[in-house]
Amino acid sequence: MYQTAYHVVWCPKYRRRILTGDVAQTLGSLLAEICAERGYAVLTKEIQPDHIHLFLSFPPSESIANVVRVLKGATARKLFVAHPELKQTLWDGHLWSPSYYVGTAGNVSAEIIRKYIERTEHIKGRR
Repeated sequence: MYQTAYHVVWCPKYRRRILTGDVAQTLGSLLAEICAERGYAVLTKEIQPDHIHLFLSFPPSESIANVVRVLKGATARKLFVAHPELKQTLWDGHLWSPSYYVGTAGNVSAEIIRKYIERTEHIKGRR
């Protein structure tokens, strides 16, 4: 049994505002699909036009670096196939910026992180 949850944030290359409409929908589905296949529990996620918040938990046998590598790599490949127009905006063949943020949370702070991410959904509607 494990309780660690991770708040991960990453951005498209050049912080392009490409995660909207059908691209955002496809990305959301891909993240859910990949996480389900790998046994990662998605606690909450929020896709903004220029970044992603993902709050997830996974077995301690996995490293966060590997989980992020898998998520970014698989989503990039599949998004370029599903939305070839992205290659016109991101001409060098990379969808994601190489960096990312990660923070850990146990039971006490997990709810705070979840509320923060969910609150961004309400703020997004005001932009």
